[in-house]
Amino acid sequence: MTTALVTGAAGALGRAIVRRLTADGHQVAALDVDAGSLEGALNLKTDLRDPAAIEAAFAETAARLGPVGILVNNAAIYPARPFLEVPLTEYDDVHAVNQRAYWLAAQHAARQMGEGGGAIVNIASITMHGGWSDLAAYVATKGAAAALTRALARELGPREIRVNCVSPGAFPTAAEEIHPDPEAYNRHVLERQALQRRGTPEELAAVVSFLTGQDASFVTGQTIEVNGGWVMA
Repeated sequence: MTTALVTGAAGALGRAIVRRLTADGHQVAALDVDAGSLEGALNLKTDLRDPAAIEAAFAETAARLGPVGILVNNAAIYPARPFLEVPLTEYDDVHAVNQRAYWLAAQHAARQMGEGGGAIVNIASITMHGGWSDLAAYVATKGAAAALTRALARELGPREIRVNCVSPGAFPTAAEEIHPDPEAYNRHVLERQALQRRGTPEELAAVVSFLTGQDASFVTGQTIEVNGGWVMA
């Protein structure tokens, strides 16, 4: 049984990932700034903007469940406003949660994995491909998640630590609440996808499950697009 740690576990995608990894037989620590109550998981309220809180969460996970063997960097914030109006404090928060926390969590996880290997999955976004207005900070950090994935895969590969990236498309989650016209946005998505339906968080979680499992034991440094054929890599 492997210990898995998932950040951003209170959101729709995070909850689905936690449930899937639990169903796969892993012990799961679910981290989120909001108090979680995911059944079967170790729920840890963690502000990922605080490096000390991240370190403490990994220490508690190791003490209660054992060393982390799977990390899913899923947490993200996405304040929407025109680029020229973004205050530096807001940019710093986005970077801290969406990128710096990925970096720090990967360091802690890799140290706990040691030479025995493990799996890290970073969650990016379809937005990194075309760039979306009013989300410049978010888009920049998601592009960085994919780039970090490749760098870590190269560096950690000799230790049998596999690092991959999942890039979700437009899933119907609370993230869509930033759009003023939900029906128009839904039409916008379907017009661009090859598959004419919306994806589910469980479908994304299935890809994460694959990348963290033995069936993907020779897969590393890859970004897997899960977007219904909107972007085809």
